Amino acid sequence: MSNQEQTLEGAIHQYLEKHGFEALCPKAVLFDMDGVLYDSMSNHAVAWQRSMATFGIQMTELDAYLTEGARGVDTIREMVRRQQGREITEQEAQLMYDEKTRQFHQMQKPPVMSGIPELLRQLHDDGLQMGVVTGSGQRPLIERLLHDFGEYLDERHIVTAYDVKRGKPHPDPYLMGLQKAGNLQPWQALVVENAPLGVRAGSASQVFTIAVNTGPLPEDALLNEGANLLFDKMTSLSNTWSDLWQTIQKFA
Repeated sequence: MSNQEQTLEGAIHQYLEKHGFEALCPKAVLFDMDGVLYDSMSNHAVAWQRSMATFGIQMTELDAYLTEGARGVDTIREMVRRQQGREITEQEAQLMYDEKTRQFHQMQKPPVMSGIPELLRQLHDDGLQMGVVTGSGQRPLIERLLHDFGEYLDERHIVTAYDVKRGKPHPDPYLMGLQKAGNLQPWQALVVENAPLGVRAGSASQVFTIAVNTGPLPEDALLNEGANLLFDKMTSLSNTWSDLWQTIQKFA
């Protein structure tokens, strides 16, 4: 057995033992959107910094990566609380988030993440359903998802910020993803994430969570949140998928 096979089997063994599951038998893969399906995080980071500055809020590039995946209004309310010492309503936060959205859509459209087309073809060939679980609620982004991935993705299988009251890092978005995928159990799905809050949400939902470090974060920022496997880029996951799927079959 190769070192890679040992690593993959060990990760699955640990996952099953932790949660007391007897099998890992995925029927769906639930993807985060930004930084996973699209190479969009640099755009988001700039849009966050520019928009929040207009409201007297300082937000760094690292802040954008660390809070990525959470509902935008939740991020804003926490930033205002921390820096200005006041509570704002979700409605006020939404107005601020609208400015962030405006800034983002003034920028050039981000490309599909390298490795994603190849990965999605493999998942489709293996009979796996695609779902998306995003902290965004922007309609233009949802429409782009359907345009770019319509061969694999149905709108009924997209979870947005408006589908849950509690966003990432709570498990609610991924639990909703399981529900939308056909009322699946946690051991019947996989999560693919790039952000600490998203990894924590996936892990809390008890779904096997694959982290892909497509940003500038240290590996521990993802592993410490409960990632079951970690890849350095999406092409690495795509290139490893065949071996990973074969390994998963041993635990079905």
